[in-house]
Amino acid sequence: MESEKQHIINEQRLNGLCNEWETVLFLNSNDQGPDYLALANSSSKSCETGDLNQLQDWLNKHKDTWTLGYFGYDLKNELEKLSSCNDDVLNMPDSYFFVPDVLLKLTNKVEVLIGDFAGFKSLEGEGIIKSKGKLQWKESKQAYIKQILKIKDHIQLGDIYELNYCHEFYLKEAKINPSQLYIELNHLTHAPFSTFLKMGNKYVSCASPERFIRKKGNRVISQPIKGTIKRGENSKEDAVLVNKLRNDPKERSENIMIVDLVRNDLSKIAMNNTVSVDELCEIYSFRTVHQMISTVSAEANPSYSNTDILLACFPMGSMTGAPKVRAMKLIEKYEKTKRGVYSGTIGYFSPDGDFDFNVVIRALIYNADKAYLSGIVGGAITSKSDPNNEYDETKLKAQALIEAIEKCIK
Repeated sequence: MESEKQHIINEQRLNGLCNEWETVLFLNSNDQGPDYLALANSSSKSCETGDLNQLQDWLNKHKDTWTLGYFGYDLKNELEKLSSCNDDVLNMPDSYFFVPDVLLKLTNKVEVLIGDFAGFKSLEGEGIIKSKGKLQWKESKQAYIKQILKIKDHIQLGDIYELNYCHEFYLKEAKINPSQLYIELNHLTHAPFSTFLKMGNKYVSCASPERFIRKKGNRVISQPIKGTIKRGENSKEDAVLVNKLRNDPKERSENIMIVDLVRNDLSKIAMNNTVSVDELCEIYSFRTVHQMISTVSAEANPSYSNTDILLACFPMGSMTGAPKVRAMKLIEKYEKTKRGVYSGTIGYFSPDGDFDFNVVIRALIYNADKAYLSGIVGGAITSKSDPNNEYDETKLKAQALIEAIEKCIK
């Protein structure tokens, strides 16, 4: 079963997996590490719930095996006295985890970690599909700017000092091949925390560049992203843009605010005096954008469970703002769409006590039963934010997502 890693999962094989399995989760590092492919059918052990106590009990019960899945953003309501009342067409569960029937580790070969795997079956998709719907944004540019100005008023009053504001684009009457959509998106982005999730007739295609939190041994790291700029047309322009991002005082201040928040979150579960900032405002380059990323680490106190560690930092500060609870209340007030899986986290817990989870951004979520495809993009709003520039940044983040959609539909 030797194969070039990048060719192990292609559209035809992903079609075959989706046809055969009720649940498919592909964690794709795009050559930054091993990939994992988890497969399960409806009879498998799984937990789909908005009750955090129930989820924690289930994860603790299965801590000696692999569990994979996601924590949705709206579990915030279980962690704090918050609510979610915005539009929810997708109806994704607040969380979903499962024990796989088959788990594969993909490097330059296929290693079977759990179950029996007879090999991949290829299945041709339908090709380009006609879709009756038209891609739309939920709010106009004028409405977006109006909301940003209101948020800046809260900052001026001292209610918050940063807030991550997001808005949705969507396609109704959407008939697409989810496997094709994911492969097209991944080809465009090649992101290190890319994921494809099938849950029955619900799908997530994610091109995330951001790690939320990883635990390896006793060391925990979080790598918040704040700061985005486009790629250049050539290497000279690219270098100019990197330098511009690196020295942008607004982007640096956004990033440093969230680093402080992450340090505070990690201190809740860390051994004394072990929280450190390993990288501050470093620039990482991806296929479509440059990003400003920091790395914060700590040594975990062994008295805390893995879910304790993760939930102490959840939702991630890069997707809320600060102070976190007040920012989340205002997010609920001003945004129009329930975030759901978006700005949640997808990943795995391994039986040796390690875990790794991304931030669900640059994602397309599809409910096939409702023929509804949704994408959400956003950015951090501070006192220095220019509403027009913030709007343009969200369009930049949406660019690859929309291009992938356009490659899949007529």
